[in-house]
Amino acid sequence: MSRLKDTLESGAFAFTAELIPPKGTNLDPMFKKADLLDGLVTAFNLTDSYTAKMSMAPIAAARLLLDRGIESILQLTCRDRNRIALQGDLLGASAMGLSNMVCMGGDPPDIGDHPEAKPVFDFDAVSLLQAITALSQGHDIHDNPLRGTPEFFAGAVTNPGADDLDWEINRVGQKIEAGAQFFQTQAVYDPAAYEKFANATAKYDVPMLPSIILLKSGDMARFFNEKVPGITVPDDIITEMDDAKTPEERSAKCIEIAARTIRGLRPMCQGIHLIAAGWESSIPQVIEQSAS
Repeated sequence: MSRLKDTLESGAFAFTAELIPPKGTNLDPMFKKADLLDGLVTAFNLTDSYTAKMSMAPIAAARLLLDRGIESILQLTCRDRNRIALQGDLLGASAMGLSNMVCMGGDPPDIGDHPEAKPVFDFDAVSLLQAITALSQGHDIHDNPLRGTPEFFAGAVTNPGADDLDWEINRVGQKIEAGAQFFQTQAVYDPAAYEKFANATAKYDVPMLPSIILLKSGDMARFFNEKVPGITVPDDIITEMDDAKTPEERSAKCIEIAARTIRGLRPMCQGIHLIAAGWESSIPQVIEQSAS
């Protein structure tokens, strides 16, 4: 049913990556990125109007990738759809052969390109996971029976760099109780700092895939530190990026930092989620160097 599920359950190390469906109908650039990484990446996250910027529904992009033999992880946000629509989308996804899901709240509309849009948030991530569990048991959230039972491999997100780590770890437990079978995390750049989170969540025995966003510059790293809750890029990494003056030097340093971070994280996790932010061509080198 799910290559991702089989990989994680076997104990093999998994790489996932992120693809953003187009704002339009031209899927060729997305297909090229997926084809480049097919065989290196177990499955691709298909974002759900990432940063609240309207784009093609990920369920369509995921189905078209599946037609090419490429597995996806369908992101489901609670921002835009109520519980009726979300359950309907889940049934539709299952009917189209899509089983991997990752549940999240979603970015608020006022930061996106339709700031006047009304947020829904009828569910939160825990409620959405509970709905997936209910559907997998053959009924909807009000115990109405289904005609045909879907199968899902449901995941969630977590933030190892949260200010209130005890609350975050408790939230991980709530999501597991609701049905989460794996987690992808906020971006991590300091394996030593991640160790505290890894030790605290080891009791749950659920696969964790820390994320790494490929750093393009020192300014990008400083932006994360100043503007993105839960992401901390160490000063020495920022200095390394600042010292890389040419595009070629910055690309090489980005790959080196990502690979080094993966090597540090590998003993504490079951996989890595790579967010290339347009530098998908660097991912094969990141994966190769991370193994050395």
